[in-house]
Amino acid sequence: MKLTVVGGGSTYTPELIDGFARLRDTLPISELVLVDPAADRLELVGGLARRIFAKQGHPGTITTTGDLDAGVADADAVLLQLRVGGQAARNQDETWPLTCGCVGQETTGAGGLAKALRTVPVVLDIAERVRRTNPNAWIIDFTNPVGIVTRALLDAGHKAVGLCNVAIGFQRRFAEHLGVEPGRIHLDHVGLNHLTWETGVRIGGPEGEDVLPKLLAEHGEAIAGTLSLPRALLDRLGTVPSYYLRYFYAHDEVVRELRTKPSRAAEVAAMERELLEMYGDPALDEKPALLAKRGGAFYSEAAVDLAAALLGGGGSPYQVVNTLNRGTLPFLPDDAVIEVQAAVDAEGPRPLAVPKLDPLYAGLIANVTAYEQLALDAALRGGRDRVFTALLAHPLVGQVEYAEKLTDELVAHNREHLAWA
Repeated sequence: MKLTVVGGGSTYTPELIDGFARLRDTLPISELVLVDPAADRLELVGGLARRIFAKQGHPGTITTTGDLDAGVADADAVLLQLRVGGQAARNQDETWPLTCGCVGQETTGAGGLAKALRTVPVVLDIAERVRRTNPNAWIIDFTNPVGIVTRALLDAGHKAVGLCNVAIGFQRRFAEHLGVEPGRIHLDHVGLNHLTWETGVRIGGPEGEDVLPKLLAEHGEAIAGTLSLPRALLDRLGTVPSYYLRYFYAHDEVVRELRTKPSRAAEVAAMERELLEMYGDPALDEKPALLAKRGGAFYSEAAVDLAAALLGGGGSPYQVVNTLNRGTLPFLPDDAVIEVQAAVDAEGPRPLAVPKLDPLYAGLIANVTAYEQLALDAALRGGRDRVFTALLAHPLVGQVEYAEKLTDELVAHNREHLAWA
């Protein structure tokens, strides 16, 4: 089995490598290819990757290349984890929206739109080259904004599934609170990427006992603390919102916080410099503890599980993925991309049925879905007017004055990445 990681020079990659090594019985990779145009980073990451495989006795080979076409040739699955513009672009996404009092974040609001505009054309070019080289390969997208990028891939007819680590993070934390094995926790997880709620927590599978009320009663304070949301809100909702919902439920509070501290991108950039220095140490043969602060917790387990299921070799029968709605949420178009539990096998994901949602959730999901459709149109066809329209539709912007100013800021800060600008 051959698997290719595009963006293999990312400092995330050793997390992925560690999972491939530990879970080789679930996903028996014989060849792993790391593709990245940044040769210096790729050499450091590739060297550590080989040492991790060697230490854990993995028999597979790891190769590195800057040649995308060669890297994806004959791959069974291609995993995308790229960041167009790097941390410098992310730093801009997280700062210029604050000038209008809007949240600065790399996956939602104006910053998220900027990332989508930079990313979608690049991802579609990569996917088309994968299709020309190997039309049977599955594309697993971990590149943010996952929902918009996955919809772009699916609209273009690619064999694609979007992946996020939010759900598996909740699964692991809830399992710890409940004192059970993580694999026994089944989440009633519903929404869009980075706009989801856990409406049930079941033991043993989709038909298992819902222990969410017990979980909130006994561990609500701890769960609320990890989300930076009030415990009382979780009790009133009876659900657990993704921590990304804080940008909606406590928007102004978040903006005040962001204005008083360095951007997350600045923190990550400093971490990455330290990590790359560590990766260059020939004695290092395991992922360093610092990597846990970089983000992406449990990413490797989720990626292994999904790839194994898609390639017919195992994996969990039910997984949280980003895929086509196809009537699952009846208030959305069939071609919208949602993030829900799905049965996953070699034929791809099939969303499980979702009970009728409360208008509190359905309304916001519908609003952000409309924005995502407009954002994708702007990413595909360009133009200032399309950018403005997408920003006006976003519930975190939504005012003409802000949309006008943020459109100008977005174009000014991203001109080198926008072919039409």
